[in-house]
Amino acid sequence: MEVNRSVRPSFRPERRTQNSFLKSILIFTILISFTVLLVGGYWIFKEMAPRPKEVRSESGDVLMTKETIIGGQAVFQKYGLMDYGTVLGHGSYMGPDYTAEALKIYTEGMQDYKAKDRYGKPFSQLAKEEKTIIRDEVIKEMRKNRYNPATDVLVLTDAQVYGLEKVRDYYRRVFTSGDGWGLQKGLIKESDMPKAHRAWVADSDQIQQIADFFFWTAWLSSTPRIGDHITYTNNWPYYEAAGNTMSFSAIWWSGASVTILILFIGMILFFFYRYQLSMQEAYKEGQFPVIDLHKQPLTSSQVKSGKYFAIVAVLFFIQSMFGALLAHYYVEPDRFFGIKWIHDLLPFNIAKSYHLQLAIFWIATSWLGMGIFIAPLVGGHEPKKQGIFVDILFWALVVLVGGSMIGQWLGVNGYLGNSWFLLGHQGWEYIELGRIWQIILVAGMLIWLFIVFRGIKSGLKQERDKGGLIHLLFYSAIAVPFFYIFAFFMKPDTNFTMADYWRWWIIHLWVEGIFEVFAVVVIGFLLVQMKLVTKSSTVRALYFQFTILLGSGVIGIGHHYYYNGSAEIWIALGAVFSALEVIPLTLLILEAYEQYKMMRDGGVHFPYKSTFWFLISTAVWNLVGAGVLGFLINLPAVSYFEHGQFLTPAHGHGAMMGVYGMFGIAVLLYSLRNIVKPEAWNDKWLKFACWMLNLGLAGMIAVTLLPIGILQMKEAFEHGYWASRSPDFLQQDVVQTLLTLRAVPDTIFLIGVIVLMAFSVKSLFHLRKPTHGEEEALPVVDFTKEE
Repeated sequence: MEVNRSVRPSFRPERRTQNSFLKSILIFTILISFTVLLVGGYWIFKEMAPRPKEVRSESGDVLMTKETIIGGQAVFQKYGLMDYGTVLGHGSYMGPDYTAEALKIYTEGMQDYKAKDRYGKPFSQLAKEEKTIIRDEVIKEMRKNRYNPATDVLVLTDAQVYGLEKVRDYYRRVFTSGDGWGLQKGLIKESDMPKAHRAWVADSDQIQQIADFFFWTAWLSSTPRIGDHITYTNNWPYYEAAGNTMSFSAIWWSGASVTILILFIGMILFFFYRYQLSMQEAYKEGQFPVIDLHKQPLTSSQVKSGKYFAIVAVLFFIQSMFGALLAHYYVEPDRFFGIKWIHDLLPFNIAKSYHLQLAIFWIATSWLGMGIFIAPLVGGHEPKKQGIFVDILFWALVVLVGGSMIGQWLGVNGYLGNSWFLLGHQGWEYIELGRIWQIILVAGMLIWLFIVFRGIKSGLKQERDKGGLIHLLFYSAIAVPFFYIFAFFMKPDTNFTMADYWRWWIIHLWVEGIFEVFAVVVIGFLLVQMKLVTKSSTVRALYFQFTILLGSGVIGIGHHYYYNGSAEIWIALGAVFSALEVIPLTLLILEAYEQYKMMRDGGVHFPYKSTFWFLISTAVWNLVGAGVLGFLINLPAVSYFEHGQFLTPAHGHGAMMGVYGMFGIAVLLYSLRNIVKPEAWNDKWLKFACWMLNLGLAGMIAVTLLPIGILQMKEAFEHGYWASRSPDFLQQDVVQTLLTLRAVPDTIFLIGVIVLMAFSVKSLFHLRKPTHGEEEALPVVDFTKEE
């Protein structure tokens, strides 16, 4: 009997049953993932390195206290030094890693003390055999934990005390005379902050406090946990003279994660194709839906969203200029093309703070503006006074951006005194905003959520399925302000390891996770709204994507906890789930191909070509920037040598700009396309901008960040991690050449930014007039109907 192979047998359950099953799997995945993350956080809290009440010498002299260690951390934060160098590998990459640098000084101090005590001469003058004896003695002495939990006292040997004094002497010179690279001379005054508990600084000698804080991080990185064989940082940073070499866990879980990744790729691809879990086209071949922009409904609040997108483009330009300034500082660290006052006004740490914060501001603002635009399309009408709330939110954002940037500059320069944490630079990379500005940011997001809720409320009431497309949009909108709340869990006196745990909730879960979820929902919504895909297949696809996205991404946050003082279990959790994060990012490439086919089927008259160019760019960078480059540095064995080097910003630029930035531009262009007069639109300029941005971004990664990152990792492998982060490495001819060549792709990228900014600002003068008033029904897609 001949079989008709064109008809595929279906073993799938009914649509509603399948969606219900997928919904249950998603809820279960979210509960399990966050349970593991919270339990893991509690484990971090229990296992993190102690900050002893007192650190004493063997003779009983008090060398430092918990208050001075906390004070030193506060000084590190107050002056924005996490945006210049790193501690425990976390921060910026112009300056040194202060943990690795202090560990080297501490170790060499102990070696000198032992050498003089045993042989009567410095370590450098010893014979080879004598050096071996001293090295072994130092490692043995360093790797004995003399902390007493019962008394909360840490005792240092005489050699360790000598090492501590060497660390203090070194940083007194550095913060008085500069580090000979990018650190301002006299940045930290010895006594410009009085005693004040609320300032988290115990006494007036800030330089000694920050030196003690750096020494504490060196101590915990070279001292095993009580009853364990590896240090609090799992033997990071790599420095054989201190006994720090890669642990077995880092090697084993690197291999295991790749093995598990291959297994799960096969399983997930099977389910993806077996149950057709992609978005299905809603039109037949040759019957592409006609989209007439002249007849698109438009409300007052939608028109007002136009100024959001103009501001987005301007902030994008300013942020990119700060990026160019930062790139130049790597070549000329104390001036800008010979101009000294620019560096004095905007040194690296302040410029880096602005570069990061403006990126978050403009990307988030583009998404907020898009939420305002689509709200009437979902709800089917414009609520009363909606435009007033849109204006209030706009000016709140203006106050937030301007006020926070002024506050950060004043705080880092010491003009805010004890108010530095509230109004100035909070001191955490990516979370530089002072506490008051954080409160204003959350208030702004809540206003935005209120605007969106008012707009989609009627649609929520009509949609019976609480897991339908409108509800998914609303849930993801709620998550945007909710997940930022964890930024308030950090204070200057929070243990660095625990603060870093919560910090990555913001960077990884809020920026990379929640916004990713919101983006996926929005893409699905827009495609349904344009009648390009079916609603039921979109909901089904969203459930599937959320399951693998959150199932891997939530616990995958663990790759940030490998070497920051967290327990060894995070190497296993982070390695496995970070590897699995590649899968949902890869699947988005399949969606991108479908979007490309839709754009192609739309022909020359398809009005949203520019949006689709940037959506496809988003998917490509999701795979390359977030997926491939992220997978490379998230392997524990690679991260051990690479942690905090140039491969990290290679991944960071590819993920932040390539994914979130490109998507922000995509939703900007979609919204503008509907509110700008069709005759004033020019796709040619936008296509040019898209190519410039993609080529420039690819160039800065391929020409500079990636090759320097590989050279830097090689330097760490051969000479120890500290060497790879020293100015001597960055000043090598080959590195300086690669840094100089970055000017070419940076210029290409900036051309794209300028074209996009000019287009967006010009669009404000060509806006359509509203076609519908308040409470007037809009002729839009009914998302509550069953297909």
